[in-house]
Amino acid sequence: MKQLPDNGSLRFIDGKECVFYDGYWIRHYPLPEDTLASRKHFIDSLTRRTFHHTESGINTPGSCLEEARAAYEQEQNPARKRVNGAMLAGALFNRATDIFTAVVDLEEKGVKVEHNNPLMVECEDCFREALELGKQVKHYSGEEGIDELWGEPLKAFTQPLSQLFTSRYCKIAQTMRDIDRVTDRLLTTFSHIDIFKGVIPLVTNYASTSKLQIETMKSDSAFFQVWPAFIAAREALEQFSPDTIPGASEETNRHIERGVKLITTGAALITYLSEARVPMPKSTRQFLDDSDAFLKRWTEMVSVPLEKQHYR
Repeated sequence: MKQLPDNGSLRFIDGKECVFYDGYWIRHYPLPEDTLASRKHFIDSLTRRTFHHTESGINTPGSCLEEARAAYEQEQNPARKRVNGAMLAGALFNRATDIFTAVVDLEEKGVKVEHNNPLMVECEDCFREALELGKQVKHYSGEEGIDELWGEPLKAFTQPLSQLFTSRYCKIAQTMRDIDRVTDRLLTTFSHIDIFKGVIPLVTNYASTSKLQIETMKSDSAFFQVWPAFIAAREALEQFSPDTIPGASEETNRHIERGVKLITTGAALITYLSEARVPMPKSTRQFLDDSDAFLKRWTEMVSVPLEKQHYR
């Protein structure tokens, strides 16, 4: 068996420098100088990304922290309390970034703020409490929590940037693996069903462009080629329509519709994974189970081996 490179290995592939982590070659970016200003840049970026990929209405201003906490503590209804918890997490996140912004501004004016300064301590406390409450925050799809995103601004505050970058590459590799799992299941499910064979190149292309999208920073000029390719591939997959089966029963047509819905769900899941850049284990597991159930039922309906189906 061919030995895999060590994690962190660098190599030029297709004209770009890549770094190897957990089975995947990922576009590599140089590590910036580890300064408070650099950390502020990453914290701001990670915080915006977190709110972008989570449910709406929870980007509570840091100035409203006390109100958000009071509402959370007073709420008794479990469903509402979860949302209040998410709103409180948002307020804590924003309070932490407000404090850190002020600290960076002071440093730029020549005022040194030590890590044990009460401002820095409060900043870290806010990040940690937001991380704990982040377990109650859902992805904007409403399908599952996405608390891994909430941990990244805290890492940018407490860890060396080299460690933060390593963590990000590992998360990207794990996300690529989930995309491959979803893609492989789509291919396995539909490659032997004649009326769905047209979707195979569309799935393959979307998986490829989605992984390019994951690894490319928006500040990279390559993003102007990567993003349009990603969107165009998604639109092509979402617009897929299978061939018809003349004389098919009503039940067969309903199951064909379930197949189309399964493809749409898979495309959406690949989108979520690619844009959030973190694994979504609950949604991925549910999709794999749904794919198995669809294929099992289709096989029962046609009652012949899949490789002998012709639907004539």
